[in-house]
Amino acid sequence: MYWGGNPAECHPRHFTKYTLMQKSKFLPRGRKDRTMILVDIRETKSGGAADIFLQIRPGKDFEVLTILRAILKGQHVNESAIAETGLTLEQLTDFIDRAKKAKFGCMFFGMGLSMTRGKHMNSAALLTLAAELNAFTKFVAMPMRGHGNVTGADVIMRWQTGFPFGITFNRGYPRYNPGEFSTVDVLVRGDTDAALILGADPGATMPQPAIDHLARIPTIVLDPKVTHTSRLARVHITTSVAGISAPGTAYRMDEIPLPLKPALKSPYPTDQEVVRRINEAVARKSHWIPDGGPMTILQR
Repeated sequence: MYWGGNPAECHPRHFTKYTLMQKSKFLPRGRKDRTMILVDIRETKSGGAADIFLQIRPGKDFEVLTILRAILKGQHVNESAIAETGLTLEQLTDFIDRAKKAKFGCMFFGMGLSMTRGKHMNSAALLTLAAELNAFTKFVAMPMRGHGNVTGADVIMRWQTGFPFGITFNRGYPRYNPGEFSTVDVLVRGDTDAALILGADPGATMPQPAIDHLARIPTIVLDPKVTHTSRLARVHITTSVAGISAPGTAYRMDEIPLPLKPALKSPYPTDQEVVRRINEAVARKSHWIPDGGPMTILQR
């Protein structure tokens, strides 16, 4: 099941290598042994590969997921609530029946679910549905990650703090609350007075209020190339390309680590080297004491 994603264009090898076409011990006929359901607000190229396409109304993901959970538990659902989603009771019931009969189900969800009005609440509802389906069969859920080593960032943060994202350290220890501490929300509220961007291009993907705030504050970008974000930054430090001229570890979407060995040399430093030198420079500076005011102790 793909929800709010378009893998045919965004992850072109996902069908052939991982989900639809591969033959296995338990599914020897490959595509013929699988059923694909696509949920989206409009038809995309991925619809051509789907057995069932459920077109919901924009902004109704949370309502659809809540209704699906109610049907799964045998609860009564108001017909007017179903009508507002753009689907019918028969379509939603068929969805649950197929999910319960599956030998192994996986829900892949993309930015069409997680970056719309419901944000993290949409993701939480889908993850809860997947968990509740495990009372009937084996079900998992996985986000369709975008560019860069996004999965790696989540894995490391989860290892270090117990949380994958939406974390703040402003009290000296990690606190997790998506919707409050997520990057987009912090920038849109204008809570930050400086930003350090490593290997990302929020200026090309985030909402305009967040981009406008990045342009107002001192923004530092570490990136091998010029991006939308580096054009609005106060400082752009060119770094070597990870996996091509810098070693490291990247994580696949399914969290399998892949060691990267550089094939080419680069005159530019790695991200790690730049951050290390920044830390050393900060450590050499004395604590800042405002004129005429109490001493402020800065914690690194």
